[in-house]
Amino acid sequence: MAGMNRRTGRWLSGWDHLLQSLEVLFSTMVGTRVMRRSFGSVVPALLGRPINQSTVLRFATAVIVAVELWEPRFRIKQISFEKSRNSPEKLRLGQLTMSLVGEYRPRAHLGDPTPEGGERTINF
Repeated sequence: MAGMNRRTGRWLSGWDHLLQSLEVLFSTMVGTRVMRRSFGSVVPALLGRPINQSTVLRFATAVIVAVELWEPRFRIKQISFEKSRNSPEKLRLGQLTMSLVGEYRPRAHLGDPTPEGGERTINF
């Protein structure tokens, strides 16, 4: 899949296009797209909430559901919130870092779920 970089207007394809698509997916609230009301995630609704176990679980669930529904090119195998990257100081400031580990399947939107390369990690 290919498209345009939303910041530079240049051609974008492959892994970089997937990363941009995930960014759009996680920043779009369900119901805000006029012609595609079901597109998006509930991630934006969770921003600004206290970082506790319940919120982190809801956040991880929202990410998994959104990717499963809208992004066939990435299959999540694991979500982690590493303690070393989420110090108490960062959490007090409302900063939570997560890693998505999964398979990149560049032709999955065409019905071919064959992964390319090994597992890949995306850090947010």
